[in-house]
Amino acid sequence: MSRLPADRFSPAQIREMLKSLSGWRFEPRLKHISKEFDRKNFLGAAGFVQQIAGLAELADHHPDLLLSGYKYVKVMLSTHSAGGVTQSDFDLARSIEKIR
Repeated sequence: MSRLPADRFSPAQIREMLKSLSGWRFEPRLKHISKEFDRKNFLGAAGFVQQIAGLAELADHHPDLLLSGYKYVKVMLSTHSAGGVTQSDFDLARSIEKIR
């Protein structure tokens, strides 16, 4: 889903909204919110990435993902068309939080 620069949240709005998402943080220089998830092993991490991919396709909103250290997945959310963080990022973050 394409968003416009007018849809971008301010840093203050982002920080306020992050209060409802445990472990997520705002990286202003990179213009995204992110969280690192720790899975049991490599297959768990790879499966988690696959689950995120399914959610992202449904939402038509695609995060940057980094699988490292064999079991860690860093999720980075930003709305590229808006040049920053929008409601779409928070919606996808909440969906990702529901994955077990």
